[in-house]
Amino acid sequence: MNRAPHLAAGQRAEDQALELLRRAGLTLIARNYRCPLGELDLVMAHGEMLVVVEVRYRRDRGFGSAADSVDARKRDKLLRTAQHFLQQDARYRRRPLRFDVVAIKETGADQAETDWIQDAFHAD
Repeated sequence: MNRAPHLAAGQRAEDQALELLRRAGLTLIARNYRCPLGELDLVMAHGEMLVVVEVRYRRDRGFGSAADSVDARKRDKLLRTAQHFLQQDARYRRRPLRFDVVAIKETGADQAETDWIQDAFHAD
């Protein structure tokens, strides 16, 4: 099955982010968790910390940085989706929760710049 180019690029960015996080010692719990409220790209464990990771990809900065695209509306959606995830799986409810953003920007042929923003925002 051929994927739309933007979906294939997003998948590659997510794969790259996952590899970065695994090398840093995080463990994958869930990938592309979907519910009626939204989707979580990656849910990882970092020791006892539960880490929800939003992966953002940009080919150029004409529309702002990838990290800037995680606006208040997107943060709210991530928070509600994370709450749903926690309601579905009691094993993780008592863990501290952190929201990270991995922003990936193409810099040239098969080259990318990766920015891992830990604790990018908080549940208010």
